[in-house]
Amino acid sequence: MPADMHALAEDLAAESGVLRNMVADLDDDGWRTATPAEGWNISDQISHLSFFDDAAIQSATDPEGFAAEMERAFTVGELTPDDVAERYRNQSGAELLGWFDASRRRLIKVFSELDPAVRLPWFGLPMSAASSLTARIMETWAHGQDVADALGQVREPTARLRHIVHIGVRAMPFSFAANGIDLPPDPVRVELSSPDARLWSWGPEHAANRVTGPALDFCLVVTQRRHRYDTALRTQGDVASQWLAIAQAFAGPPGTGRKPAHQR
Repeated sequence: MPADMHALAEDLAAESGVLRNMVADLDDDGWRTATPAEGWNISDQISHLSFFDDAAIQSATDPEGFAAEMERAFTVGELTPDDVAERYRNQSGAELLGWFDASRRRLIKVFSELDPAVRLPWFGLPMSAASSLTARIMETWAHGQDVADALGQVREPTARLRHIVHIGVRAMPFSFAANGIDLPPDPVRVELSSPDARLWSWGPEHAANRVTGPALDFCLVVTQRRHRYDTALRTQGDVASQWLAIAQAFAGPPGTGRKPAHQR
C-alpha cells in the first residue's frame, strides 16, 4: 500500500506547530539560548530546518537545479551544518520564524501533491518523496527536542514517533556503514511500547538479537538526543547492543551523540 502523502503532510504540520509554539514568543535573548547541540543556539536549530526545507522543495520542483547547486556547494565546502548555522546568525528571531513558516508551508503544499514513490535527489542517495517527507518529520522532532531541552520543556509523546522509529530501524545498515563497520548478518527484532501503550514491532519475531523499551527512548537514541544509558531501552545480543551504540536516523557522517548524564 503506497504511503499517504496527505497524512504525512498533516503529521509534519502538527510537529511543526509544536516546535513553533515553543519559539514564537521568545525575545532576542531567548533565541540565543544555547541548546545541547554543541555550539548551537535556538536560532541555529530553526535556520537549519528552514535551509533544508528549501533544499527539499528544490529537489522536488527543480531536481536538475538542486543537483547543480549541491555540486557547487560541496565543491566550495558550504554545506556542513555548522557552516549553514553560521551563515544565518545575523537574522533576528522574527526573520527566522517568518522563514520557517513560509518554507514549511510551501514544503507541505509541494509534497502533498507528489507521487509518494517518485525519486528525488538528495545529499547522497536519492529518496522517494514519501521518505523525504518522513525525514522532515524526523528532523523537526529531533531539532525540536534540542529546543525543548534548552527551554526546560517536556513535549507530549504522540503516535508521530512511529515515523522516527521507522526511519531509525531502516537506517540500521547505514549506521554500520557510516562507521566503517560491516553489517552483521544477524537480524534484530525491535519491540517498542507506543505512547498509547500499544506494541510497535519490526524484524523477525524469533530473532535472537532484540531491542525493547519505550518508543520515545528509541527515538531519542537514534536521533542521538540521548545516550542509550539514560533511557529504558534494553538489548539482547551483541548485534543489537553494537547497533544502539552507533545508531543514527539522519544522513551524513557518524554523529558524536550525547554523553551519558553522569558525564555531562
